[in-house]
Amino acid sequence: MSRRVFVHIGLPKTGTSYLQAIAWPGRERLREAGLLLPGARKSDHLLSSMIVRDDPGVARRGPDAPGAWDRVRADVAAWSGDALVSHEFFCAASAEQATRMVEALAPAEVHVVVTAREPLGLFTSSWQESLKNKSTTPLADYGRSESEDPRAVWDWRALDLGLVLERWAPTVPPERLHVLTPPPPGSAREVLWERFAGVLGIDPATCDATQGFANSSMGVVEAETMRRVNERLTGFNTARARGVWLRSFLADERLVPRGGEPFWPADDQVADARRRGERAVERLRAAPYDVVGDLELLRVPEDLPPRRHPDSVTDAEVAEVALDLVATLMGDLQRRTDRPATSAPPPSRLSRLRRALRGR
Repeated sequence: MSRRVFVHIGLPKTGTSYLQAIAWPGRERLREAGLLLPGARKSDHLLSSMIVRDDPGVARRGPDAPGAWDRVRADVAAWSGDALVSHEFFCAASAEQATRMVEALAPAEVHVVVTAREPLGLFTSSWQESLKNKSTTPLADYGRSESEDPRAVWDWRALDLGLVLERWAPTVPPERLHVLTPPPPGSAREVLWERFAGVLGIDPATCDATQGFANSSMGVVEAETMRRVNERLTGFNTARARGVWLRSFLADERLVPRGGEPFWPADDQVADARRRGERAVERLRAAPYDVVGDLELLRVPEDLPPRRHPDSVTDAEVAEVALDLVATLMGDLQRRTDRPATSAPPPSRLSRLRRALRGR
């Protein structure tokens, strides 16, 4: 049985993808250093998070998907060193589900690892991520509740550090709950990996930190354009389709590179985020958790620079982005269709691209 199991539960949009993009390519080097990434592949950790949270959608992920958590636990049971299970959606688990997960890893010594950031930036990043998953909810209506559903990952249920700690902190002794705050402004992005590696007890140089990537944001007009595009889309109803076409192809590769202005939510949403940050810091100060970094960086800054709200985006601004986007997509299509026959993409991919351009 593994000696220790580190369960990295998120939060979403706190550098989790960056850390996973470093760890998984370095899987064999981590194993040689005594740290196991259990499961057959990276997706087993996402699937395990769905199984732990009793999400019936796991059955639609393929015939092997429902067995992911069993594969992870079997690998942990057969390993004598340390192990790491990492996915940001674990944080939405209920208190009962969190307890059940920790108990399922016994007799290993379980540690819970939480990466965190101030809740206003987290809130705006989360809204953008929801758009990449085909949401049409305006920012003014986003985050107005706290869901009771463990499947709700783009919700304060998963974004509010205080709420996550309420459910997860009782599962392990406080010294085994590790909270990583954001690196100071201006720091090299590798600082987060170095802190994470320190909690895991490995040399940061074990993995190539240049493998990691940081998610970039859309500007206010680009984000509102994507939200309106989503209102007209049909199809793209599977996680893979949304990931390939909406998140990667449309948002990350075509809208993000435009740059654009950053934005804030409404004043009452800013105030709500500020209260949540204060509450989380108070909880962390009141218990002997292992906090790595500066707790003050979990507070929403008092002085915020002026920024637009997506509601201020005009039809003319959306039309300008949409026209540029059509021109870009036409160029994409031409390059793909004009390739020599020996390098032409498979017909199925070309067909999907054409459907995407037609919005269906």
